[in-house]
Amino acid sequence: MKISDCMKRNVISISVKATVHEAAAIFVKKHIGLLPVLDRSGKPIGVIGMRDLLKLELPDFVNFIADVDFVHDFGAVEETRPPASVLKKSIKSLMRPVITVDEDCGLLRAYALMLQQNLHDIPVVSRKDGKLIGIASRVDTGAAILKRGDEGEK
Repeated sequence: MKISDCMKRNVISISVKATVHEAAAIFVKKHIGLLPVLDRSGKPIGVIGMRDLLKLELPDFVNFIADVDFVHDFGAVEETRPPASVLKKSIKSLMRPVITVDEDCGLLRAYALMLQQNLHDIPVVSRKDGKLIGIASRVDTGAAILKRGDEGEK
């Protein structure tokens, strides 16, 4: 099996010209965890994850402590929001480099890459032109691997 056999084909993406606020609105509306950032030709040039946006909400001290179990709640910080100046920034300011696999990638290789790079989702690109054609999650890939093994026992 190939990654194209289990990927989601209806991928929600965003233009590199979008703002942080526009990306956040898509995450809220579509309930997704990863948003590929595309250039004009439809090729992925970066990604924004929900965790990238939520880092804007977390207080700075979270980065300096090893364990937040002792913090019952964040109090007034729970009600704060990033300033408008941050929300108006281009998503280029937050996007991370994109790691992709082509549509012919084997399931085990794709799963290993997601584990190695600590990815929950991976964009899938066309072998022919490098354009985004799908997205696969660890769950999609793992279930397809397990299904393949399950079919062998019948």
